Amino acid sequence: MSHTITGRTWVIGDSVDTDALYPGFAMRLPVPEAATHVLYDLRPGWSAQVRPGDILVAGRNFGIGSSRQVAALLRHLGITALVAEDFNSLFHRNAINHGLPAVTVPGVSNLVTEGDVITLDLEAGLLRKADTELAFSPVPPMMLEILDAGGLLPRLVAAGYLADPSGKG
Repeated sequence: MSHTITGRTWVIGDSVDTDALYPGFAMRLPVPEAATHVLYDLRPGWSAQVRPGDILVAGRNFGIGSSRQVAALLRHLGITALVAEDFNSLFHRNAINHGLPAVTVPGVSNLVTEGDVITLDLEAGLLRKADTELAFSPVPPMMLEILDAGGLLPRLVAAGYLADPSGKG
């Protein structure tokens, strides 16, 4: 699997919590319907504008709050990666566990504006926008394996640690 991701950006600010990302009333809805409510209060109509391959860029403290399964909704919408100045650690791990790359890139808020096209090289630890690059910590091989598998549970199934829930393996 390629560890290079190129996409159009959506930019949100600092301290976006999981309540804003995934409102409580949507938690009882099936994923496709719940996904229509992502960023419901901050960016009405945003979920209808997202295209497959888009990248969500945030500031500091992204994903603070509860451990709501936002990554599954973002993946359903077509978001292919998350980039932030920094993440809440639980949110970051949930993203990886759901197969959604999430990288901390210091200085990203000063470089990227909404609608820019950026490229992330997860192995090299580089974000590129036109002729400008920002370095970040490369994604460790173990996390790349999880991302390549589509998340932690599929990785554990592929490694033989869990039974295939579909009954195919």
